[in-house]
Amino acid sequence: MKRVSLMVMSLIFLAVIHLSVFFAGFFSPYDYAAQDRELPYCPPTSIHWVNKEGRPLWHPFVYRWVERAGGQRYQEDQRTPYSIHALTRGAKYTVGGMVTWDRHLFGVDPPARVFLMGSDGYGRDLFSRLLFGGQISLFAGLVATLFTLTFGVILGILAGFYGGWPDAIIMRCVELFLALPWLYLLLALRGLLPLHTSPAQAFLLFIIVIGLVGWARPARLIRGVVLSAKERKHLLAARSFGASDLYLVRCHILPEIRGLLLTQAALLIPQYVLAEVTLSFLGLGVGEPVPSWGGILATLQQYHVLISKWWMFSPGLILIPVILSYGVLSNSLQENRSQVGRWIE
Repeated sequence: MKRVSLMVMSLIFLAVIHLSVFFAGFFSPYDYAAQDRELPYCPPTSIHWVNKEGRPLWHPFVYRWVERAGGQRYQEDQRTPYSIHALTRGAKYTVGGMVTWDRHLFGVDPPARVFLMGSDGYGRDLFSRLLFGGQISLFAGLVATLFTLTFGVILGILAGFYGGWPDAIIMRCVELFLALPWLYLLLALRGLLPLHTSPAQAFLLFIIVIGLVGWARPARLIRGVVLSAKERKHLLAARSFGASDLYLVRCHILPEIRGLLLTQAALLIPQYVLAEVTLSFLGLGVGEPVPSWGGILATLQQYHVLISKWWMFSPGLILIPVILSYGVLSNSLQENRSQVGRWIE
């Protein structure tokens, strides 16, 4: 029961994170590339409910950040409060690449700025960049996992169902790819590709490289399941009645590997998210101004940012519960694989 509750909590958390990232334009108050050069490395904005006279207000408000004389230190200008408004109009954005809208969940009237997680060195809202960066980091893991599992399912079924020389060739390739250190291979392959590419091309190249590197383990596991399933009596009976190979795979083999695919997906997604973060941190991911979690963390390579701008760690702090949630989910799926298979059916 405790394991099921942890699984449900993990699913809820991951659903909230992914939906927030998918609708990043709505939840973020600013465009991810909008700069305010007067407020570089601004700390998170304080949300107030009580004015300077001590009188509570029915709506939240913020004060404008102003720079202190003689350095990059900021203080609140408490002369004028700026109310936080709901469903404000702002920069246009697209949802799913199809619908264009300009409504945002919240906002504040200029010249005030609401930086929930502070700003970066160009004065860009870190909260907005964190949400938009999740579209790269999280969905790169999802799409790369789909690509890997599709490739692994095809090769695993071919090897296990037909055997013979296809099985021998595929398994030798599996052994080769399993023996290679995938992270170093990923860095080497990405290093051979052009550095100056558009964000869409970099995203696509990352998915292709990941799919080519990570297919081996799922393919071997699927092959083992197929070897066991194809010898069962109901499948042999269907074959004796003239069922085609496509029918046998679709109706008898694929249902046997559904639980395994879900478990592998829960294991691979966080690995690929970390791979994307690592590449972007090293400058091999999508380029500026498009954000990714690794690209935001790359700012920490500067010593003065590392020791004094604590809010720049926010992508790493978000990444930790995401990875842990996927770990809990994979363990729960592995322990209840048969039950999960019945739920899918």
